[in-house]
Amino acid sequence: MSAVPIDEVAPRHLIKLTPGVPADSRYDELAAIFRPVFARIAEGAAERDAGRILPIEQVGWLNQVRFGALRVPRAAGGYGASLVDSFRLLIELGEADSQIAQLLRSHIGFVESVLLLEDESVKARWFARFATGQIVGNAYTERSGNDLGKLNTVVEPTGTGWLLTGQKYYCTGTIFADWVAVTASAPGVPGRHIAVVSTRHSAVRIHDDWDGFGQQLTGTGSTTFERVPVDTLLDPAVLEVHPESAIFQLVLLAVQAGIARAVLADARTHTQLRTRAFSTGTGVASRREPQVLQVIGEISATTFAVDAIVLAATAELEEAIGQPGLSAAEQYAICELAANRAQSAVQPLVLQAATALFDGLGASSTSTRCNLDRHWRNARTVATHNPAMYKSRIVGDYEVNATAPRKLSAVGDLRTTEGEQ
Repeated sequence: MSAVPIDEVAPRHLIKLTPGVPADSRYDELAAIFRPVFARIAEGAAERDAGRILPIEQVGWLNQVRFGALRVPRAAGGYGASLVDSFRLLIELGEADSQIAQLLRSHIGFVESVLLLEDESVKARWFARFATGQIVGNAYTERSGNDLGKLNTVVEPTGTGWLLTGQKYYCTGTIFADWVAVTASAPGVPGRHIAVVSTRHSAVRIHDDWDGFGQQLTGTGSTTFERVPVDTLLDPAVLEVHPESAIFQLVLLAVQAGIARAVLADARTHTQLRTRAFSTGTGVASRREPQVLQVIGEISATTFAVDAIVLAATAELEEAIGQPGLSAAEQYAICELAANRAQSAVQPLVLQAATALFDGLGASSTSTRCNLDRHWRNARTVATHNPAMYKSRIVGDYEVNATAPRKLSAVGDLRTTEGEQ
């Protein structure tokens, strides 16, 4: 029996793009559960993006295997995953479809908030919901008309509970969710509350009207609420100890890491299949062309670096959240600074990789049939969230002046005073 020529043997990818693996990780065990679903999701990702087809069925697949219960304790029916392992899985999901990974952002943040609640009855109620595959959407931002630091969406007390009224935009994930977490103000109580209501209520109107050029399938549209009964209300005192904004930012960075992996996968596949060559090259197939291989190698290095940065920041958060003796302000500062540093480093790397993809593949890769531009569009869209330029300044102010990061209570309009333009 003759030996198979080495050129005909499919290459084995021995490099594991998951640096910094903890010794007690359950990652491989958990990945075995979810990878078959990720593979099914990846199959139609490019086509869904091109046709603007909401991934309702695909989100349902994830809910069936209870991906949203990763962090729920095993005793409460969840998987009991560490924060690092859950984010490693989120990166894998982001590689399969970055839009599905992002639409889970609010759910992931809300689960972390529930884990830190002191009210055991509220925790048990939500754990039970997560364990059956229910997920939570987002309605934090008001499109216009609210002053910076204030909210026009309100909760009002009744004899039997609270009612929520208002209008929101950037409601990522809500169109797919069972519940939606809504930021609101309460009469006579300063600060931001989070009211959780059912998306199935007749007085909740969800619109798929997001018109961004990327991440179009995340359900990031508008939602209106008209005296909707509140299931759970978290007040400002409870929220003070939650590293919510850092978790939210790390989810976006995990999405970016997933996009970088998808860029590498597409660069690899298209290079292996490419038969055309340039007369200005060395006269060999693209898969043997030294300069093309250099481009692919640089994308691979970028992907590795992005993974390492995101997971290191996630580990920093996990350590800070579980560390006794830290005040709420200290915990918040540690988490924010870790997320801010990671954000400043990751975003330009991913955008660079999404652009370099075309250097290695040539003009044919710009065909709309390939839809490879979705990687750049999606990465660029994610990078506009919580602009990194502000985060770099915050980190610099801490490094030079020991100025702690400030909490962001809302996005809104600036009102000029007399004499200002």
